[in-house]
Amino acid sequence: MSSSQPIRPVIYARVSSKEQEREGFSIDAQLRLLHEYAVKHGYLVDKEFIDSETAKSTGRTSFNEMVEFFDKNKKIHSVLLVEKTDRLYRNLKDYVTVDDLDLTIHLVKEGAILAPNSRSGEKFMHGIKVLMAKNYIDNLSEETKKGMREKAEQGHWPSRAPHGYRNVVGPHGKKLIEPDPETAPIIRGLFEWFAAGKHSTRDATRKLQDDGLVFRKGKGDLPKSTVHQMLRNPIYMGEFDWTGTRYKGKHEPLVSRELWDRVQDILTGRFATRQKKTRHDFAFSRLIECGHCGCGMVGEIQKKKYIYYHCTGYRGKCPEPYTREEVLEERFAEVLRGLTFDKEILAWVAQALRESHRDEKKCHDDAVRRLQDQYNKLQNRIDTAYEDKLDERISTSYFDKLARGWRGEQDRLLRSIQQHQNANQTYLEEGVALLELAHKAHELFQKQEPKEKRRLLDFVLSNSSWANGELSVTYRQPFDIIAEATARNDEEATTIGDPLVNTEIWLRQTGLNRRPSD
Repeated sequence: MSSSQPIRPVIYARVSSKEQEREGFSIDAQLRLLHEYAVKHGYLVDKEFIDSETAKSTGRTSFNEMVEFFDKNKKIHSVLLVEKTDRLYRNLKDYVTVDDLDLTIHLVKEGAILAPNSRSGEKFMHGIKVLMAKNYIDNLSEETKKGMREKAEQGHWPSRAPHGYRNVVGPHGKKLIEPDPETAPIIRGLFEWFAAGKHSTRDATRKLQDDGLVFRKGKGDLPKSTVHQMLRNPIYMGEFDWTGTRYKGKHEPLVSRELWDRVQDILTGRFATRQKKTRHDFAFSRLIECGHCGCGMVGEIQKKKYIYYHCTGYRGKCPEPYTREEVLEERFAEVLRGLTFDKEILAWVAQALRESHRDEKKCHDDAVRRLQDQYNKLQNRIDTAYEDKLDERISTSYFDKLARGWRGEQDRLLRSIQQHQNANQTYLEEGVALLELAHKAHELFQKQEPKEKRRLLDFVLSNSSWANGELSVTYRQPFDIIAEATARNDEEATTIGDPLVNTEIWLRQTGLNRRPSD
């Protein structure tokens, strides 16, 4: 650069957070200081580069643009004005990048100028300042992470509220999250809607778009990946993950654990009820085996309107001819008709179910008792460790580590206790519902669509085979007992003919012929 030409420096200013930029004390102060310095020394500032991004790694937009600018204009520009060392570098890689540019750097607030021909001692001192700046950033990051981790351990979400929640200031000035009146109902509705198992995440994305939920970063539509993360996020059922650890939150859940678990099962495909679409919905698909060779029986449409079932023939040519769907439907209807019994029998069996519930209840009560003992032992450990912490026999950090593990195990035990209690409460209800289903199975079958007929048969029957025009079935429990007793009752009642005697016959077949008053 000719001595007659004025120096045309470049200015670089940076704030370390968006909050600093909004508070207005950093960028403006830096620029004012640097421009005053340039005027005082007769420099003509050519360009400004400003960064206000929060990041520890390299990749600042303006910093990269500045490096590229110096690379392209080495013959004209080689002077950089910056407030101080830690405004220019965030890490050692930044230092190496700038050093390779062979610039003359004016560190205005430090009163230092570092040039390519500076003495080794000056460069050494500058390197020390770079390391100190990096150490400050590392410490700041560690303290920030430590504070967020402590907040998580207390059960409070330490970051920006996810969709469905909003950040609020709670007691003692602590930032908390609470359900957002506008978006929380949308999130609840999403989980309930998705739990039906009939929709994909693509469908869920469209639903949220229709509901008006937008992507915060760009104010546009939510991407599919974000919707998938929302459905996976445990924060909606009262827990949250932070730095690899799951914490029990103190915020209000938007959905129950059972609903959240159901959605997870669907997402992982273990119990998803959604099935691949086929060209035709055959009522008895995947239900019947060929009685000759054990291959599956599949449906096929002929003449565009008649449905026939035939062996797949995977194991060679099969002698079983094609069978019309109407024939199979009539045979299945006869099978379900074999479960029909009168209301008096239903009442007797319900009574027997209540008696068997005593054993079931005892089993659940014993399990709850064992689980409660384990819970109490863990609580004793926590209490003992807390006293050790107060007496300084163990450190606070060690106590926190132990307590966190024990409380996590307590949460698991509480969930198991709740499951046993729920099972205990619903045992009778589910048992009676099964009996009522058996009693009405034939009637329901006649009215259902093909898909529902298949579901009903799959619930009642474990195996079905077809050979030589005959249907053979195996009932699931307890429908096998009901079917056997009904068949014997019909056989004996034909001879005796007394309805009251019919009831005694049915009960005798099932082994439930003892009256409650006996």
